[in-house]
Amino acid sequence: MDALMLPPEEEIEEPTQLRFLRRLVTVLTAVMIGGVVLIIALLVIRLNDKPALLPEMVVLPTGVEAKAVTMGETWYAVVTTGDEILIFDRLSGKLSQRIQIESADQ
Repeated sequence: MDALMLPPEEEIEEPTQLRFLRRLVTVLTAVMIGGVVLIIALLVIRLNDKPALLPEMVVLPTGVEAKAVTMGETWYAVVTTGDEILIFDRLSGKLSQRIQIESADQ
């Protein structure tokens, strides 16, 4: 059994392609670990942001039903089922603009 073991000074050198492959796997592993850490950090940062300030109650004109809501820095808009966009001031809650949506078909 001892005859098969080579002394350290007589060990066979690792082939170049095998050394390249080993280094490539090591680098790719480090990149993947870094990517996972980066994604987790971005999720934590994004999820800890302050939520958008929404009014406690939105008063819509009589007979209007909301379909969608979107917000800007100083306003929020309500898209209605009647194809209108109602734009409200975020601080006062007052209706500041009413836009009728028209079809682009001519």
